[in-house]
Amino acid sequence: MTLATRQNTWCEPFIALMLAAVIVLFAFLWQGHTGFSLWDEGFLWYGAQRVMLGEVPIQDFMAYDPGRYYWSAAFMTAVGSSGIMALRLAIDCFQVLGIFVGLLLISRTMKPYAKYSLGFLVVAGIILALWMFPRHKIFDLSLSVFLTGALSFLIAKPSHGRYFVAGLCVGLVAFFGRNHGLYGIAGSLGCLIWLSLSTTGVRGFIQSGLYWGLGVVVGFSPIYMMALFIPGFGTAFLDSVRLIFEMKTTNISLPVPWPWKVDFSSNSFVESVRQALVGVFFILLPAFGFGSVLWVTVQRFRKLSVPPAFVASAFLTLPYAHYAYSRADIGHLAQGLFPFLLACLTLISVQTSRLKWPLVLTLAASSLWIMSAYQPGAQCLDQARCVSIDISDSSLSVDSNTANDIELLRTLTSTYAANGQNILVTPFWPGAYALLNRKAPMWSIYALWPRSVEFQREEISRIQASAPAFAFVFDFALDGRDDLRFKNTYPLIYKYITDHFEKLPDSPSPAYEIYKARKENP
Repeated sequence: MTLATRQNTWCEPFIALMLAAVIVLFAFLWQGHTGFSLWDEGFLWYGAQRVMLGEVPIQDFMAYDPGRYYWSAAFMTAVGSSGIMALRLAIDCFQVLGIFVGLLLISRTMKPYAKYSLGFLVVAGIILALWMFPRHKIFDLSLSVFLTGALSFLIAKPSHGRYFVAGLCVGLVAFFGRNHGLYGIAGSLGCLIWLSLSTTGVRGFIQSGLYWGLGVVVGFSPIYMMALFIPGFGTAFLDSVRLIFEMKTTNISLPVPWPWKVDFSSNSFVESVRQALVGVFFILLPAFGFGSVLWVTVQRFRKLSVPPAFVASAFLTLPYAHYAYSRADIGHLAQGLFPFLLACLTLISVQTSRLKWPLVLTLAASSLWIMSAYQPGAQCLDQARCVSIDISDSSLSVDSNTANDIELLRTLTSTYAANGQNILVTPFWPGAYALLNRKAPMWSIYALWPRSVEFQREEISRIQASAPAFAFVFDFALDGRDDLRFKNTYPLIYKYITDHFEKLPDSPSPAYEIYKARKENP
């Protein structure tokens, strides 16, 4: 290897990393102190705080898979803060890695086909950053990029070691999110079959699959270690898996926003086009997924080369389309879109300049048109919509409704739980506990799904033991479904609250049921 080659080998990753860091830094400076959600962001924040205090995700509180909590808690511990900005910085570091891997895949795809283009990488990085929404789901967004990178690494130069590494990445990704592990398994099997076509055959497929499977087992070993050394975690983890089968779904579904359903008469032109574009992306996901798999398979039989990143993206697009369709809103579309985006960007990158730039700028314009409305910084451009409020010693600009909710929670706490007593806030605002530095009295800190009578009785025992000073019940029909109100999903716990707490008058909202503990309440 010549000196020039070695320099170029190091240059590509360095440029990709610097670009990713600069893009994320600009995004942070623009909107890092903007927006806050007591809902999903609060769910992650509370979990990270509890891990810092020694609690275990899934076992001690309702949680995503453990990896993201230990990443966040380690970073927050390193900077000496359990506040919301420390959490966001931890997420941003993960985002840098996600964009870095994406840009590296694109740059290495361009290299054999066209002159290296820094400008194209900048536009590609901006597109990736635009779709990294919502903020608290950047772990999931980046994980799909890591899987694409791992499979691309395998496809570029198949070997026993690379099969093992690809499996290792799938296992590690599953430690952060088991759904990503399943998508990674599906995409990996597609790639393994593709690699065995017209070359190694069945015997080679089985042999390579064993190395890959060994990697998966090793990568997922943190879960085995937790089950082995943390009493009760194994049972809690299996219960969380069993719950998915009991519910027979992975999410609360929403109807797909097909472009032909857009009501242009009742929306502005900008919003109508935005909704139509969202619908177009929902169509493109499965169409591209099937088409790209068919195309790369035909190319394999014809023994024609295909960029490794495109092959990896092709086999991951359909599995991640499942996630987008599981709850067809903009957040889940974004979380299921990245293999598709990477496939598009790698395919565009190898075109001639006359075709490459119109295509990538069209993709960039479409992405900006859709995602600009959802970025926290854009939502607070109208200063009349947002107010400044202190959250964990940081000044954040949030919408007025969120600010009012935070002030309400603080007022209730100072009035009824000023001496550190526990509080109960259910079902939708787990961020209240992180905000007020309180331990949740229920395991189910985000009580979305109906649960069994036995489970509710266990939760009531926890509530009794914690003796909360007040209870806040958000009586809201999620997605307009009355069956998802707390009184219907957790009827025994709701009855316990109404029987053992005194309802306060003059609530600021009919949906806010506020109770204080009765004197006789144990």
